[in-house]
Amino acid sequence: MSYNLLKGKKGLIFGALNEQSIAWKVAKRAVEEGAEIVLTNTAVSIRMGTINDLAKKCGTVVIPADATSVPDLENLIDKTMEHFGGKFDFILHSIGMSPNVRKGRTYDDLDYDFLSKTLDISAISFHKVIQVARKRDALNDWGSIVALSYIAAQRTLYGYNDMADAKALLESIARSFGYIYGREKKIRINTVSQSPTPTTAGSGVLGLNDLMDFADRMSPLGNATADDCADYVLTLFSDFTRKVTMQNLFHDGGFSSMGMSRRAMRTFGKGLNAQFHDVQDNQFPFGQGEE
Repeated sequence: MSYNLLKGKKGLIFGALNEQSIAWKVAKRAVEEGAEIVLTNTAVSIRMGTINDLAKKCGTVVIPADATSVPDLENLIDKTMEHFGGKFDFILHSIGMSPNVRKGRTYDDLDYDFLSKTLDISAISFHKVIQVARKRDALNDWGSIVALSYIAAQRTLYGYNDMADAKALLESIARSFGYIYGREKKIRINTVSQSPTPTTAGSGVLGLNDLMDFADRMSPLGNATADDCADYVLTLFSDFTRKVTMQNLFHDGGFSSMGMSRRAMRTFGKGLNAQFHDVQDNQFPFGQGEE
């Protein structure tokens, strides 16, 4: 169902790779809600993915750009403004990648060149996007910029590795630039902390399936899907959230406010009982053992 939530608005969307991408879902829903969009990704991602198919469905163009390159971003913003015939209203930053995760390097054995790339791609690129947009005066007053984050920015989650550091930096950039851009142009900047989601990038996280199962058992509403996330992001692009800025907004079915749920406790308890009986049966055949 369409509500014309974004009727008359125009936006730039980073990070759509394929149908699994949250950015892909946001792009489709934005057009359904009346927006015009421009899509962008790196040249390599465009070749590897199916973003051109999405562009055809959305009746738009794909402009290649490396979000870590300021000259690329300047060209992207200029061409986006040419396409729209002027300023636009929203930007989605849905970019994240860790070479350390891809190469299986654990957090206590990071390759620091890889770490620099993680931070540049997953967080500093957000600063570059905003800075270029501001210098080009690309956004209309009361525009909206959103980036996708994760709760590992605040809490330690096994396997998320140096991406946790990147997300913490991402959220800090949203706050710092949110003040500057908000004061000058009423541009609001927020991050959305999404449930673990099986995107192409997310699938590289160690134990993602177990993490998703745990989060689903912990969350009173269950995990938020990529489609759910797209709907939420659209509200942040709309005029209904004009006074929401500098926030990290949890979109995770309640996971971020939980300590322990009954479902998770039962599962954990079953595991402990099975482990206890295994120890009793196999390690201490005479029924005694030291604690």
